[in-house]
Amino acid sequence: MIRYVLRRLLQLIPVFFGATFLIYTLVWAVPGDPFSGKCGQTACPQAYIDLMTQKFHLNDNLIVQYFKYLGSLLTGDWGETFNGNSVGELIGNAYPITLRLALIAVLIEAVIGLTAGVLTGLRGKGFLDNLVLVSTTFLISLPVFVTAIVLQIVLGTELGIIDTSVSDNPGFGELIVPGIALGSLSMAYIARLTRTSIAENRHADYIRTAIAKGQPRSRVVGVHLLRNSVIPVLTFLGTDLGALMGGAIVTEGVFNINGLGGLIFRGIQNRESATVTGVVVLLVLVYLLMSLIVDLLYAVLDPRIRYD
Repeated sequence: MIRYVLRRLLQLIPVFFGATFLIYTLVWAVPGDPFSGKCGQTACPQAYIDLMTQKFHLNDNLIVQYFKYLGSLLTGDWGETFNGNSVGELIGNAYPITLRLALIAVLIEAVIGLTAGVLTGLRGKGFLDNLVLVSTTFLISLPVFVTAIVLQIVLGTELGIIDTSVSDNPGFGELIVPGIALGSLSMAYIARLTRTSIAENRHADYIRTAIAKGQPRSRVVGVHLLRNSVIPVLTFLGTDLGALMGGAIVTEGVFNINGLGGLIFRGIQNRESATVTGVVVLLVLVYLLMSLIVDLLYAVLDPRIRYD
């Protein structure tokens, strides 16, 4: 097991450097004047340009800039915007909100998606199966922002159950409806993925053997069937947390949530390269961490994987 973990950790190192260098290059090597629009309608004074050039190491080649940036990250310095705001503080204020939103979305899609998938996979064709197939097809066909706006209008404007905009520092309760909107698409995919996996595995030889040995149905389903069927679902759920955190721009915009999505959007709009780089590097780290956790869960659920 230790060798398996070490091998996975070593595999993450080149992925981290490759992904972060690509991001850094795309953000900082964009053609054009990096100081355009930073001083309003007038051109920036030369003293400001010289100061910013020195501050962001723009006279160095791109590789040197990249490693100086990584060196700063290792000391906890995420850099500053052109206005002198700390990127670390901006991320520190936005990250907890988006993390809460993403966790709610993952929890909703896992509970509802897995339950629907297991029930339809075990029962096969029937009313419930048709209901799940139709409803998941409906959710998949709708863009997330449409689902978010519909929930906002129906539950907020028409019924008055929720506020149409959340507060500046929302708790878990305020983020439930935005979480439903954010996780709706993935919930439909998980339901279908689980249904297919259960339906395929329930006729496998090891399931028939367990039934022939007289094991209780609850053990056959809970231990043998679910344990093998849930592996592809875990892959989806693990990587989806990072995707939800980075892809919450629209949902955060609809419900006026001050999270990472809005921070990235404003960073791109204002060409704040330090902000965009910092947020995206953070998301890369989240992806890598979740990938590692999923790999470790693989080894626990199916020990054969660690010996491959």
